[in-house]
Amino acid sequence: MRKLTLAIAGLAALVATSVAVAHGIGGANAAAVAGTFSAAPAHVDTSTCTTTNGKTIVVTKAKYSGTATGDADLSGPITLQTHSVLNTTDNVGTVWGSFVIKTADHPDTTGNFTTVYSNGTVTGIATGRVHRPSMRLLANVSATFTPTAGFTNAKIGGGTAGGTAVELSSAPCKAKPKPVIEHTTARGSISALSTSSITVAGLSCALTTAQSPTINAKYKTGDRVEIRCAFAGGQLTLTRIAPTHHH
Repeated sequence: MRKLTLAIAGLAALVATSVAVAHGIGGANAAAVAGTFSAAPAHVDTSTCTTTNGKTIVVTKAKYSGTATGDADLSGPITLQTHSVLNTTDNVGTVWGSFVIKTADHPDTTGNFTTVYSNGTVTGIATGRVHRPSMRLLANVSATFTPTAGFTNAKIGGGTAGGTAVELSSAPCKAKPKPVIEHTTARGSISALSTSSITVAGLSCALTTAQSPTINAKYKTGDRVEIRCAFAGGQLTLTRIAPTHHH
């Protein structure tokens, strides 16, 4: 998985009201706008891994669709293309992406957003373009969010929730360890054989219900064999048996 190198800090103290800002940000042609939306999953692709410091990371690439309501520039069907990287051990992370609101007037309102995720809530900033000539959008955004359920109670301006701050450092995922299987072998005469176990040269190993009929039909006490056994289910269990001969 690509290493996380994004560092986000200090998204607290966001401005309380969103504004649509004229190109050049002169302040003379600013107008307050606000909207709300909900968006459900249309396509979700998720992968999970554990980092070398023991954190569970859920990486999701998804498309969400829903409806936005509010001022004219923020009303209409909304589609969001998102990426999220969530540390579900500590319930923090980031969610970012792009959005399109198909307004009644064209062209549509489009933009990008970057948010911090904390305990089921995202807060951050969106920037974009509205349909009016030379107008730009700068907005605080907040929502309840999960990768599987999407965005609910989402706000664009108009009383967005307070933000939080996280720091993300590089912590590459580690491969899942392969189980360690201990084997032991013995060669010699079968000193004991039953429906449940076999003993050779002092090594006793359990027989599975599938092995028992075949082995008891083919071998008997006194036969010289080599056996190989492995720990399974808390006991040594036969994994291989073969006849041997005197030299």
